[in-house]
Amino acid sequence: MRSDRRPGPTVRAGVRELRDGRWTAHEDKVVTEEPLEVRLASPGVPARRVSVTMRTPGHDFELAAGWMFHEGVLDGPDDLQQVAYCTDRDLTPEQELNVVTVTTSVAERRTPGGRYPGITSASSACGVCGADSIEEVFAGLAGRPRTVPQVELDADVLRGLPDAMRERQRLFDRTGGLHAAGLSTTAGELCVVREDVGRHNAVDKVSGALLLGTASLQGPPVLVTSGRLGFEIVQKAVAAGVTAVVGVGAPTSLSVELARGASTVLVGWSRGGRAVVYVGADRLV
Repeated sequence: MRSDRRPGPTVRAGVRELRDGRWTAHEDKVVTEEPLEVRLASPGVPARRVSVTMRTPGHDFELAAGWMFHEGVLDGPDDLQQVAYCTDRDLTPEQELNVVTVTTSVAERRTPGGRYPGITSASSACGVCGADSIEEVFAGLAGRPRTVPQVELDADVLRGLPDAMRERQRLFDRTGGLHAAGLSTTAGELCVVREDVGRHNAVDKVSGALLLGTASLQGPPVLVTSGRLGFEIVQKAVAAGVTAVVGVGAPTSLSVELARGASTVLVGWSRGGRAVVYVGADRLV
């Protein structure tokens, strides 16, 4: 019989805590980290594994759909036929609800994860280097614009987005062990916030929320994310056509170069009243 167990975002752990020279024993909540296998099926092509990522359970369909969108497999909702948990009878109880199949309604236009040899195992370290990696991002966005809408943005609104997102990080309040990403309007209205043990997964989830219709946003989106602004974060932002990326940490050289090539505003160190604009300062008012 198939289990109805759905992995939760947190688990309990018995701990011993040292504070002010005294030991106490109690239970603590830690964030759940489990693998998610993503499979892809398209007309005439049976489902096959295309990615495995360590993630926090929750919003798994958004994660899978958003990842496919960022990889250039999906151009929009019309390309998506179904997202569902795999029902293979040979799955063990531990594998149930940790395997998601994305079925497209169109012929496969791009092999996801093509930048990496073999089956991709997503992590904070995945990616390639140099100009080739940037050109590969744009190559994977065939049919999409290379640049985003050149709208003016309020610097104070962008600077305040990380604090606004932090107020909605409920799992972080309970565990202290997650990243977060959010999509906002240019006026600063946060339309969706998602948390995950992987910052790249959180970004996939917010894009997937728009793709699946679990969230909506009018106008060009702004991406806000916790942690550093690495290449993989800006790559996903460019793929999603966001007009600006705001983070609480610093960007990398490749992320700056990619943002500049896509005309995406890039703001780092946005916390405590501070914001450092690396790309697009002329668009801020």
